Amino acid sequence: MSLDKIVKWLMPKEERFHELLALDTANLVKAARLFKEIADGTNLEERRVKSVMLKAVEHDGDTLTRQVFEALNSTFITPLDREDIRSIAMDIDDILDYLEAVSQSLILFELAESPIVLRQFADILVAMSEAIDKATSMVWDLANEKRIGDAIVRISELENQADQLYNAVIADLFRGHAQDAIYILKWKEIYQQLEDACDACKDYTHILGNVVIKNA
Repeated sequence: MSLDKIVKWLMPKEERFHELLALDTANLVKAARLFKEIADGTNLEERRVKSVMLKAVEHDGDTLTRQVFEALNSTFITPLDREDIRSIAMDIDDILDYLEAVSQSLILFELAESPIVLRQFADILVAMSEAIDKATSMVWDLANEKRIGDAIVRISELENQADQLYNAVIADLFRGHAQDAIYILKWKEIYQQLEDACDACKDYTHILGNVVIKNA
């Protein structure tokens, strides 16, 4: 172990980051599960109510992100690199924003349908969020390196499933609804946002990988 790492290990650290990021990833899982309820339902008014609930969860995420930034500004020694902690918080916030945006689009476009692909995307996002929550909880102890790697691989596999799902559903949209351009535009926007949310989850694993490499 290098002298720099020994000194860093011996100095006191602010443990609040562990608590804040645990709350943040748990909030992400809550949002993904609520989005699944929205995706599974077929009543537009119920979707409106749950979209308001999801907006509140997203707002809680904004508050946690702000608290992480405030802690960074007031802490001399951090348990991980400052930029890694900042990136973790920002990427979680991005995923929440995508989930909330899809829910708002369903309301804006007045879509009450629950096609199987929408439900499959929701299932993928729940699984990705749970994997993110699990992996993030382990970065504080790099004896968990292999388990973190397994979670990263799992998220990558889920993102590949999302890619395949997106390509198939876009082809189906244009093949099955060629005469209804408005319908195509609405659902293409929905599925693009869902694909973006899955991509954001995959991007998050790059940060986790960097943390493992830096602290190995």
